[in-house]
Amino acid sequence: MRANEPIIKPEFDYESHGVEDPRIVNIEGLYYLSYCAYNGINALGALATSTDLKTFEKKGIIVPQVEGDQFRQWLKCSDAINAKYFSFNMGNNIIWDKNVIFFPKKIDGKFIFLHRIKPGIQIVSISNLEDLTEDFWKEYLTNLEDFIVLDPKFNHELSYIGNGCPPIETQHGWLLIYHGVHDTINGYCYTACAALLDLKNPQKEIARLPYALFAPAEEWELKGYINNVCFPTGTVLIGDELYIYYGAADERIACASVSLSELLIELLNNKIE
Repeated sequence: MRANEPIIKPEFDYESHGVEDPRIVNIEGLYYLSYCAYNGINALGALATSTDLKTFEKKGIIVPQVEGDQFRQWLKCSDAINAKYFSFNMGNNIIWDKNVIFFPKKIDGKFIFLHRIKPGIQIVSISNLEDLTEDFWKEYLTNLEDFIVLDPKFNHELSYIGNGCPPIETQHGWLLIYHGVHDTINGYCYTACAALLDLKNPQKEIARLPYALFAPAEEWELKGYINNVCFPTGTVLIGDELYIYYGAADERIACASVSLSELLIELLNNKIE
């Protein structure tokens, strides 16, 4: 059965050109739907909540709204930080901060969510959404290196990476299905990737596949509104079978599946030393 109307649609200036890439989790009886709000210039993480999946209350943009040059002034430079944090984020436009996904439970009483400032994936831990003030973000961005969960590492994700599906809790850690991007002679190629994060401290990477979980191969993945795209955003676990829903060439919705136990074994064979 398909609804006749969208769950959410553009209402405000900050999302005038689109509400995109939604991810949803249930935390203590409340549904948190994070999405990318696009106004034609800026693409930023926003949030809406619901108790019944019918009516949603929009909370607005929840990521920092800071110009690139200001961000670069705040960001501490060290030998350890990827230089792309400086090269990707410059100028007078607001830096794009999208791919917000919440963990489906609080950890130590705090909300945890991932977001993406290119080229990597970062993590936020807060007691309340109201904690996301300008002062919070200034301190956070100044010390961004301390909050990076994953940075590009392997060839299939060498350009940049971003969040995909809400993390899945397993006995071995939080399974994160994310997307990796690499540059080719035909433009960027988006692939589905997998990593494992520590259960108690999800900022800690336990393992990562050194290859893509799956990549564009079918005609409808290779050719479309945006070519060469497999963009995972949701999962369903039935027994041991993990179904991964993804955008194909930004035109279609597709699904791939994998044995969860086999995927975890493969990840554990690629632990971070």
